[in-house]
Amino acid sequence: MSKIFNEITYLDEFEKDKKKLSKRFKTLHDDIEMFINVQLKLYHKLQIDNNSILKIENLGVQYPKIYKVKKFACKSLKGKGVQSGIRIIYAYYPDLDKIDLIEMYYKGDKENEDRDRILKNYKPIK
Repeated sequence: MSKIFNEITYLDEFEKDKKKLSKRFKTLHDDIEMFINVQLKLYHKLQIDNNSILKIENLGVQYPKIYKVKKFACKSLKGKGVQSGIRIIYAYYPDLDKIDLIEMYYKGDKENEDRDRILKNYKPIK
């Protein structure tokens, strides 16, 4: 498979989130690969918006752009399809063609993204 983005990094906290969620959702590793190869490619490369990825506003972070994935297909959650309840927060650097995966959580465990984590890694413009 050809490389879609120049670089994809997984923040340490994201890796911890993934490890924790993988115990409950065994297909998560493959689901993340599919997410990168399909959803992120559609949105950032082909400019196809299927309303599954939303830019997070009101953070004060101008660069990179921070996004929340609301529709994430997880095969472990049978019958749920993209309404799995798993959320991914990531940063996209359009000029570098780079993605940082910041946070992954299950909506049943917490309602919203960890804004402190985002702001710790990406400085808002004052």
